[in-house]
Order: sequence, then C-alpha cells, then structure tokens
Amino acid sequence: MNAVTYGLMQSNPGEKGLLKEVDVPQSEALRDDSAQHYLIQPLIPHYDSNPQFVNHNVGYPFESEKSLRIALVTETWPPEINGVAHSVFHLATGLRDNGHSLFLIRPQQVLSTINSPAEQELLVRGFAIPRYRALQFGAPAYYHIKEALKSYQPDVVHIVTEGPLGLAALFAARHLGIPVSSGFHSPFHEFSTHFGLGLLLTPIIAYLRFFHNRTDMTCVPSEKTRAQLQTLGIRDLAVVSRGVNVAQFSPVHRDMALRQSWGVSEHSTVLLYVGRLSPEKNIDLVIAAYRELQLAQPLRAVQLVLVGDGPDRARLEKLAPDAIFAGMQTGGALGQHYASADVFVFASQVETFGNVVLEAMASGLPVLAFDDAAAGQVVETDHTGWLCELKNELKFTQLAGQLPKQNRLQEMGKYACERVQAMGWQQAVGQLEEVLKHVKQQHGKRTHTASSEDTLLDAGQTQTPQAIKQEELS
Repeated sequence: MNAVTYGLMQSNPGEKGLLKEVDVPQSEALRDDSAQHYLIQPLIPHYDSNPQFVNHNVGYPFESEKSLRIALVTETWPPEINGVAHSVFHLATGLRDNGHSLFLIRPQQVLSTINSPAEQELLVRGFAIPRYRALQFGAPAYYHIKEALKSYQPDVVHIVTEGPLGLAALFAARHLGIPVSSGFHSPFHEFSTHFGLGLLLTPIIAYLRFFHNRTDMTCVPSEKTRAQLQTLGIRDLAVVSRGVNVAQFSPVHRDMALRQSWGVSEHSTVLLYVGRLSPEKNIDLVIAAYRELQLAQPLRAVQLVLVGDGPDRARLEKLAPDAIFAGMQTGGALGQHYASADVFVFASQVETFGNVVLEAMASGLPVLAFDDAAAGQVVETDHTGWLCELKNELKFTQLAGQLPKQNRLQEMGKYACERVQAMGWQQAVGQLEEVLKHVKQQHGKRTHTASSEDTLLDAGQTQTPQAIKQEELS
C-alpha cells in the first residue's frame, strides 16, 4: 500500500459525490514500530465541519454470494488504546479476512491508521469526552450517514457504541429499512457511580434499554453480561466472546533489561496492572494489595508497575510514590511489559469482559482478580491464579499478602499461558459472523411476511399474519 485516498463530501446536502481526492504518499506517514501500524498526519489541522469519505483502495478477499456488506459504526478505534477499540479492530479484521466487505463510520482522529480492514470510511467530527480527552463522541451526522448507507447498501449495520454517532446511525438504518445489530461493551450505568453521577443511573439505564431494544440483536461478551442486561429489560441478546493474540502476548517477550529499568532482579516479584487509570478500575485496591504483600512478607523484594494513563494518574502517583507508572504502552512494548512481570493484579468489578486478563495469562502471569467477567471464566484458584468473591476487598488484599514464592508463581504462569492458547480471535469472529447473518435472515423473513400480508389485504382477504407464518412453515 503506497497511498491512501481521502475525499471530502460536498458541504451542500443537495449535492452528492466527492469534492476532491488527495493522495497521501507513504513517505509522509509516520511509522510507529511499537504499535506495529502506520500513522498518518491529518490532512487538515482542525476538524472540518463536514464528514470525510475515505477510500482505502486496497485489495480484499473474494466476495462470494455468502459474504456480507457490513456497515460498522464505532466512536472508538485504534490508535486509541482501550478494550473496545482493541476488540472491534480484531473483530473487523477477522470479518474482512473471512471475505466480508466493511464500511467503517467513526470520528476523525488526530492520528489514524491506514491499514484499516474497511474498504471505505466515513469520518465525522469528534468531540472529546469529559475527563477522557483522548476519547471522543462522534457527531450525529444523520444526513451524511443516511446518504452513505444508501450509497453503500449494506446487508446489516452493526453499531458498536451507543453515543450520538451510534444513535444517528440507528435512526438512519431504521429509516432505510436496513437490519441493525449492536454491541454492548461498556457498563456506563455502573461507571456513573464512580464519577459522582449516581443520580443519572436511572436515565442511563432507560437510554441503554431504548437504544438496544431498537436493534435486531445486541452482542454481549459473556453470559454474565447477558443475564445483567436481561434484568434491565434489554431483549434479543447473543454472546460474542473475546480473544487474545498469543503471538503478541507471550512469555518469550520477557525482557531482563526492562526489569532492570524497574530496579528489580530476576528474584524480585513484580505486580502488574494494565488499563485505564480511572476511578471505576479500583486501582486503590491494587495499591492496597501491594502494601499488604509488603507488610506480610517484609523480606520479599516487591515492585508495583502500572501501565496505562487516565484522569486518576496524578492522584494515584501521590498515593503510591514508590510504584512505577509506565504510561501508555502498545504493540511489542506492551507485550514486553506483561511478560516481564510476575503477577497480574486486577481489581475492577465493573467489567463486561476484561481482555487484559487474557493478555496477562497469555504472557505467562498468574492473575489475582475478582470472580467476575473474563477472570471468572478462565482463572482457576491456586492453579492459574486466585479468585475473590465480588465486593470482598479485605479478602482480595489478604490473597495478595499470601502470594507463593517465585518458583511457584512461574509454574502457575505456565499453566495460565496454556489455558488461553486456544482462545484466539477466530472463535469470536465466527460468533459475530453468525449473529450478522441471522439478523439479515430474520429481517428478510419479516419483510417477506409483511409483503405477503399487504398482498392479501389488497386482495380483500382476511388471513392473519399468524396464518401466513403457519403457511410458510408448512
């Protein structure tokens, strides 16, 4: 791939097509080896008020009659670093590799990947999320989304996020009669209590129910999340699991030079946390677990390393001045940080899944976590880690204080790595593929039934829709 073609949509809603195209040579791209992808500088210094249409102009696998044309709508995408962007990118890449065509609708970014799995992209203006300046909402560009969908003619629209962009895409798809599926990735209704927004809990739940019940199917990452959403009144749920890249996350990436930069030897015990530094992640408890280990085993050399960034970093640095704050890490560097630690400590209790647990285990680390989400599915106490019942924070710190010796940690880390070797992304991609095909098929059946009913009514017959369905089954 030597260039990527950008086009700006006409600013006049009555006009169609591309205003202009601009080729960006690869020589003007920035190579980020740690993230293992190319980054390009934006064509314009500030966000344009009109969406951009991007044609990547690359070859795609042969499309068969069974392949789908999928419009994917998301408000987060690499190089943004979070679990949703990470998961969606892998799922989209897997769909592309399976021969499906993708049209991506997302906010503009300061830096953008050019090895996108999508054939085309519609980039709308982005607005920073309060307290998370690196993350964005997408503008609800309803008209441009509707016109783009009319032009692309997808078999299904899959909406990843429930923000303004996702809502506009939902309305546009419904207006055009296109089947819609959605994903539930972040428990915003639980996050709200960690940001002093408890009064908004009821309207947030009402909005999530409104949003997802207007899609044909909602994908969730676990049976636990499905059960939770059912209690909130959200219908038509399907489990689409998550995976891990066992090449990127592997014990072979252990780096003694990195450990030395942390001031530890091979005999020291490094506790690791990876993720956002924000209140809902309960990092105070990770630090408390670290303190308990120091008190319970005073002769043991211990170091806490926290990888990530977020609005809570300054406060946490004051709370744990002896911890190492490694900042945001990606690609090979992230794999090295995982593999160079000894135990992964994860205290969040508001996860829909928690991909970091799989990444840590694939890297050869036993995991200390609550019996919840991914950890509850894959961690076995005293074999691949330690599970603590939800809300029992005292027990959590006690488990940290009872960590076994280094040779036992290494043995458990080997078991943890073996446990997740078969959990690649192929299974999750296959599950999403089946959901999208099912949504398209069911939409076609409903359309056929409605057409049959209209024909009968026009002919003056009184046969009911239920009778029509019975005839179709016979």
